[in-house]
Amino acid sequence: MSRLHRERHLIARIGWLRAAVLGANDGIVSTASLIVGVAAAAQGRQQVLVAGVAGLVAGAMSMAAGEYVSVSSQSDTETADLARERSELAASPAMERDELAGLYEARGVAPALARQVATQLMAKDALGAHARDELGISQMSQARPIQAAVTSAATFSLGAALPLLVAALAPGARLAPMVAGAAMLSLAMLGALGAKTGGAPVVKAVVRVAFWGAFAMGLTAGIGALFGVAS
Repeated sequence: MSRLHRERHLIARIGWLRAAVLGANDGIVSTASLIVGVAAAAQGRQQVLVAGVAGLVAGAMSMAAGEYVSVSSQSDTETADLARERSELAASPAMERDELAGLYEARGVAPALARQVATQLMAKDALGAHARDELGISQMSQARPIQAAVTSAATFSLGAALPLLVAALAPGARLAPMVAGAAMLSLAMLGALGAKTGGAPVVKAVVRVAFWGAFAMGLTAGIGALFGVAS
C-alpha cells in the first residue's frame, strides 16, 4: 500500500510571519530609539520610562490599526474579485472553461489536455480553480485582517518590552548604551529567527535589521543630544 507524502511548505507561514517579524522589529527599533533619544537629551530615568511606555502603547495600537486596515483592504479586493468571478461563472461557464484552459496552455500544457484539466477542475470546484489559477488567491495566502492585527500588536509589545526592561534596570550613566546594545542583539536574533522560520538566508536578514536598527537609534540619539536640556 502506498503512503501519501505530506509536504509542509514555508509559504503557509507568510500571513502571520510577516506581521510577527514586522511587529517585533518595530517594537524593538522604535522603543529603543525613543529611549536612547530621550536619554541623550539628558532626561532622567523616570522621563525615559514614561516615554518608553507611551511609545509601547501607542506603537502597539498603531501597528494593530495599520495592519487591520491594510490587510482588510486586501481582503475586500479579494472578495470583490471572487464575487465577480462567481458571476462570470454563472453567466458564461463555457467561456470561463476556455479561459482556464488557455491559462494552462500558456504554462506549457497541450491544448487537449489543458481543456480536459480545466473541465475536470471546474466540475469539482469551478470558483476555487479560477481563484487559484486566474486570480492567484489560495487558502494559504488569503488575507486575514484580525490575525495580522493581533499578531502585530502582540509582537510589537514583546519587542518593545525588552528595551524598556533594560532601561529600568541599567545604571543611569550606562542606560543609553546598554539599551542600544540589547536592542542590536535582539534585532540580530530576530532577523536570524525570521530567516530560519521563513527558509531565507540568515546572514542577509541579520545584517539588514541590524543596519536599520543602528541607523534609527543613532539618528534619534543625535537629535536628542542636539535639542536636549539638562534634567
